[in-house]
Amino acid sequence: MTAESAARAAQAVLGHLARCADFSDASCVALYAALPGEVPTRPCFELLRERGAETLFPRIETDGLAFCSVARWEDLEPGRYGVLEPPRAAALRRLEEADLVLVPGLAFDAQGNRLGQGKGYYDAALPALGVGPPIVGMAHAFQVLAQVPHGSRDRRVDAIVTENGMQWCTP
Repeated sequence: MTAESAARAAQAVLGHLARCADFSDASCVALYAALPGEVPTRPCFELLRERGAETLFPRIETDGLAFCSVARWEDLEPGRYGVLEPPRAAALRRLEEADLVLVPGLAFDAQGNRLGQGKGYYDAALPALGVGPPIVGMAHAFQVLAQVPHGSRDRRVDAIVTENGMQWCTP
């Protein structure tokens, strides 16, 4: 995927998110710094900060993910696996304090199953279904499949947003 097509996808995803009340009314959103090949998340971060919303980013700790408040993209630094994450001095926040949580994935299906990178960080960090903020998977349309493998410890997403639109999942 070229940088230009990824940027177009990011703008389209952002447009769909902006029409979602869970996003537009949120005062605190957890998101992530996208890896190459993922939908870029910086435009989403910038819109949230322009609106005055607090943004939380994950940081890998020895016991899982810790979410921290980040006010400037430039404050993110490479962490384990080269993923940009908050510095050690960033203020810790409970994920349940967010109004919405945006998560990455390699693939998703209409039932909300998510295939991650295989470490289980998000599955362990996300609250149980029906508890806490809505969880939205961000992906390119080609990452939404008929079915993805899943297990009893995998946390489903409540919705998926791609450049083609946003769909709420039905388990």
